[in-house]
Amino acid sequence: MTETVRIDKWLWAARFYKTRSLASEDIQKGRVQINGVEVKPARDVKTGDMVALRLGAFTRSVRVRAVSDKRGPAPVAQQLYEETAESLRQRAEAQELRRMGTEPGLSLQHGRPTKQDRRAINNAWGDRWSASLDDGS
Repeated sequence: MTETVRIDKWLWAARFYKTRSLASEDIQKGRVQINGVEVKPARDVKTGDMVALRLGAFTRSVRVRAVSDKRGPAPVAQQLYEETAESLRQRAEAQELRRMGTEPGLSLQHGRPTKQDRRAINNAWGDRWSASLDDGS
C-alpha cells in the first residue's frame, strides 16, 4: 500500500462508487470534500484525512484509516475508513424517516374512474361540446 492515493481511486477502492468514472463525476460536481475543501479527482488523500461525500439525500463523513488503489472484497474496503458518529446518527435518522413514511399507495386521491364516475363526468357536460361556458348568444 502507498502513503497517498488519488481520491477517485480511493473512493472506488473503498466501494463508495462502482466505477472510478462515477467517482470522478461526483468529485467534479462538487459532491466530495477533503478536510472541508472541494477537490479535483487527482487530489491525493492520506491517512487521517476527513472525507465528506454527498450520496443521495445526505452527506457521509468518514475518516481515512488506510489508503489503497486496489479494489478488494467489501470487508477489506470497510477497513479503509471509519464513519463519524454524527454521520452514523444522520443515516439512522434518515432510515427511520423512510421506514415511518407513508405508503405511496395511500396518498393517491383517485385512481381510474369507475363506470359510475364516467357517467357523472359525461352528464356534467350536458349538451355542450366544449368546456367553455355558453355566453347565451
